[in-house]
Amino acid sequence: MKCGALAVSAAVLVLGVACATSARDGFEEPEKKPEPGFVTDGGRADEPSGEVYGHSDTVLYVVDTKTHAVREIGPFQGCTHVADIALDESSAIYASTGAELFLIENGSGRCTRIATGTFPNSLSFVPAGTLEPGKETLVGYQGSAYVRIDPATGETTKVGELGGGFESSGDLVSVRDGKSFLTVKGPDCADCLVEFDPKTGALVKNWGPLGYADAYGLAFWGGELYAFTEGGEVVLVKLDGDKLETTLLTVPNAPADLAFRGAGSTTIAPTGDVK
Repeated sequence: MKCGALAVSAAVLVLGVACATSARDGFEEPEKKPEPGFVTDGGRADEPSGEVYGHSDTVLYVVDTKTHAVREIGPFQGCTHVADIALDESSAIYASTGAELFLIENGSGRCTRIATGTFPNSLSFVPAGTLEPGKETLVGYQGSAYVRIDPATGETTKVGELGGGFESSGDLVSVRDGKSFLTVKGPDCADCLVEFDPKTGALVKNWGPLGYADAYGLAFWGGELYAFTEGGEVVLVKLDGDKLETTLLTVPNAPADLAFRGAGSTTIAPTGDVK
């Protein structure tokens, strides 16, 4: 279980600069951004570049999904010991410290506290309509138990079980019209990547070992996964048929003690070939 006593992992979702006036569960919801992609002359949506986010317990990072360049945004301002982040469809970043939930500004790392409670390991949003009609839901895993979380109170409700003898080891990510993934530990697995059903939390497929230990952050864009490890590594993961292929990305000027704690990406990221 990552971060010992901290009960969170998954992804501190990144907050856009603008905020809307509509409310989600008692706090202000950020303005919705246009969906990724644009229509070409041929009428087909082109797959754009985007951004996925990772973090240590004190610093926010971003990866350009076109160039795979990793960049430090800067230290969190107003929150410490960040255990995980989760992004909604507007790319608003929600960050958990285990006992508090914050909104994080994408470009600065500035934190605004929105709730207190107990937030679990492996934190993410699932797309609208998955668990609630027309609405995204904040979810996570407590060991092998799949739970939904009220972001206003931190109250958790069990949805189902992962099964297969596995339990969460780090983080999860879910994409509209695509698949949902989780890093796990279990039988013959240090850190394995599995696919799960976001409606029930049940195991769908074990893709096998990542080859890197303690993958505490997981994000997705355009058919590629990004794993962020406690060892300070950012790993690009591609699924080719039934095989899992990994490439280590460079983190420029990384401190010697860099340890990633979580990651996140929008729930409407392009799916690429992974559907």
